[in-house]
Amino acid sequence: MEVRDGYKQTNIGLIPECWQVKPLRNVLSKGRLGGNYPNELTASDFPLMKMGNLVRGGFDVSKIEYIRSGVVPEEQHRLAYGDVIFNTRNTLDLVGKIGIWRNELPVAYYNSNLMRFEFDLHEISSPEYANYALNTAGSISRLRALATGTTSVAAIYTRDLMGLEVIVPTMAEQTAIATALSDVDALIAGLEKLIAKKRDLKQAAMQQLLTGQTRLPGFSGEWVVKRLGDVGECLRGVSYKGDSDLFSHDTDRSKRLLRSNNVQESLVVTSDLQYVKVDRVREHQLLRDGDVLICMANGSKALVGKAAFFEINDGFEYTFGAFMGAYRGNEQANRRFVFYLFQTGRYRDYITNLLAGSSINNLSPSSIESLEFKFPELFEQEAIAQTLADMDSELIAFESRLAKTRELKQGMMQELLTGRTRLV
Repeated sequence: MEVRDGYKQTNIGLIPECWQVKPLRNVLSKGRLGGNYPNELTASDFPLMKMGNLVRGGFDVSKIEYIRSGVVPEEQHRLAYGDVIFNTRNTLDLVGKIGIWRNELPVAYYNSNLMRFEFDLHEISSPEYANYALNTAGSISRLRALATGTTSVAAIYTRDLMGLEVIVPTMAEQTAIATALSDVDALIAGLEKLIAKKRDLKQAAMQQLLTGQTRLPGFSGEWVVKRLGDVGECLRGVSYKGDSDLFSHDTDRSKRLLRSNNVQESLVVTSDLQYVKVDRVREHQLLRDGDVLICMANGSKALVGKAAFFEINDGFEYTFGAFMGAYRGNEQANRRFVFYLFQTGRYRDYITNLLAGSSINNLSPSSIESLEFKFPELFEQEAIAQTLADMDSELIAFESRLAKTRELKQGMMQELLTGRTRLV
């Protein structure tokens, strides 16, 4: 292989001549495991970060456990801003995650499945640089190669971890790389906050507009309570005989089959499809634009009733499985307006009440048709639906921008942390 001028070949690839590859032990001053603390869901003064809270590059604190009340943790296990944390054991796929603590909580401690890295500042310019460098595709691959154990329980032992090869640029380049990537992270964080704010605004608008508490300009008149069965019908999904009626790929003898996993955050996603034999599908079970796809049965009660608006125009025909339903509105109601009713707290309360006291997480078409909501005149339904759809379009645009920014960051990491693109 021809080596570019100014570069050299190493065990982990081509890097600039002035960069080095060193084992982790040579750039660390200390690695400290967390405490083995008893923990529980009941809140206490001491939130405890566990392996489930660690994500690649950072922390997720949406679900927290706490050190048991009455147990006082050691101060050495308290997290401080900039701590780089390593996951010593997890599933084979997740072991070796590394993230940086950015004071997601005012106070937090870490447990014994996590290790805090303290770096030699003569070798590594900052924790931020270390966090980026240890989360490249190459670093993740090398960490996975160190894991031992089964698919469900795996570990990376300290003796193996200390031999992990790390790319060490000059100190000036480390600083420049960390600064550039931190700027992109700041942009990502700003977009995430903006999207969260837009979602909150949409939820507030739905609460106001779909109940008539706030009226759009030019509309008046009483709203009328109607059953969903008065303005449409709920259809049962396709029954099929296991694998004998299913295909793993598209054929001229199949229809695309949507199941519970294809309904995510009120959207229909088609990244994971199965295909069912044509002769199992009845004509009315072919989805139409404006149908509301509903999860009618699921092992998790929280997922029963989740719904998405179907509007896919890719030239293929879609149907839906036996554990799904499709609510199909008639000309008396705006279909998108009805879909937004499926996103309200009132709808969720209905579903919770329907499932209460039952060990079977299952809805029937008649139970959906029995739900009652207030409806304005059709023109007002259309105006409300358009207002909320415009808010959805704005959200989608920001989410697309966020996804592209995240892709940009991954590309920058690959270029900057391998030395393909130089900043100094």
